[in-house]
Amino acid sequence: MSTAEVLASVDIVTLRLSPHSQRLEVLLSPREREPYKGQWALPGVIVNGSSADNNLDAAACRALSEKAKVRPRHLEQVGTEGNASRDPRGWTLSTYYLALLDPAVVVEDPQIAFFDLQRVLDNEPPLPFDHRLLVERAHERLVAKAVYTNLPLYLAPERFTVLDALAAAQACLGQPVNNTSMRKRLERMKREGWVQDTGEKNQPRLGRPQQLYRHTPQGSGAFMFDRSLLAGG
Repeated sequence: MSTAEVLASVDIVTLRLSPHSQRLEVLLSPREREPYKGQWALPGVIVNGSSADNNLDAAACRALSEKAKVRPRHLEQVGTEGNASRDPRGWTLSTYYLALLDPAVVVEDPQIAFFDLQRVLDNEPPLPFDHRLLVERAHERLVAKAVYTNLPLYLAPERFTVLDALAAAQACLGQPVNNTSMRKRLERMKREGWVQDTGEKNQPRLGRPQQLYRHTPQGSGAFMFDRSLLAGG
């Protein structure tokens, strides 16, 4: 790369709630070329004058469809990292996004896999460039917004119970969430059209039937609450 060039990319931190462990997982794919060929990394694409993308959001969608091969429920730009040391080729910029998936999403490409988020944050496996930092920053964004917005519901099943919503919120926040607080949130969202009562119930093996809801966002923004979801909020 010429000393006059700056390499720009769009990278995606794609998260889902594991249907087995109820823990957050991040999607990774092995790099196809040097540097760090074969190493697990965030899905991403290069953006430059020859790219067909009209803007960064379009490039993010291309990265998701071509590299991650998934369609997110929620996608938002988190930030940009750039310096002369994050890539051995020289000065690079990465605009990175947070994408949230339905927990039922399955990737059939053997070159794509989900890894436990906490293990990735603990550098297992080690990621190239500053991708671990990008994962950390995107996770911090999710944690901050999970306290005051509907973002955890993008990680819940398509038809979910209060317990499913609690599991998604607790996975995002890393701590217990009060059942009553979650019920109040769902009731408020239902009044605003952001949650629908399906009229159906889920019958667990043990216990009482549970009401099934559907998340129905009204627009691309987040539903904002004026109180924290955490104790004392």
